[in-house]
Amino acid sequence: MTIRAIVTDIEGTTTPIAFVHEVLFPYARARLADFCAAHQSEPAVATVLAAVREEAGDASLTLDETVVVLFQWMDEDRKSGPLKTLQGMIWRLGYEEGVLKGQIYDDAAEVLSAWHVKGIVLYVYSSGSVAAQKLIFGFSDHGDLTRLFGGYFDTAIGAKVDVASYAAIAKSIGVAPADILFLTDMEAEVVAARAAGLTVAKIDRSLPQEKTRHDGDLLVAGSFGPVDRLIVQA
Repeated sequence: MTIRAIVTDIEGTTTPIAFVHEVLFPYARARLADFCAAHQSEPAVATVLAAVREEAGDASLTLDETVVVLFQWMDEDRKSGPLKTLQGMIWRLGYEEGVLKGQIYDDAAEVLSAWHVKGIVLYVYSSGSVAAQKLIFGFSDHGDLTRLFGGYFDTAIGAKVDVASYAAIAKSIGVAPADILFLTDMEAEVVAARAAGLTVAKIDRSLPQEKTRHDGDLLVAGSFGPVDRLIVQA
């Protein structure tokens, strides 16, 4: 693979799915109501709460009613911008207090660092907000990894299952789609990215780390290591 830039997913790719679903989401949920009550008058939080009411279609919602809506969206795993912003605010406090620490697979931290040293420009594309992405990598169990990345993308650029999202990312970073490697664990994202012309490798954490297989012409690897050995820099 001749590659000039690499875009990586987070959940299931650089970071265990369990960390997101069993640590981050419950942490934010347990603190959501108290956080909103304590900070509702702050401009940043007030703006987000207003956006929640707008998205819910009812500007008259009380704070308690707004929190009920947010809990409902959490249960639905709704990809809501205001919800993700509030979660990010709560997580930031947890990271800064040292209660939370972003979990990054050892192989991902090692290989991403090596790619950065080689001069390959790295990006993140996740359904989590850009702010949340920076927290996971900035307060990680491998130290501050934000220095490795040239940019971050979330669903503001489009859904991860939409072909247009990947075309927009390629246009934004100014690299031909074929020269961009996208790493993900999700088949629907593989399909969308390939349809946009990106080079794609699927990370399957159920495989042994050094194991690879091919699904047709798609490389599937158990970790970042085997992918690294196939990359040729443009």
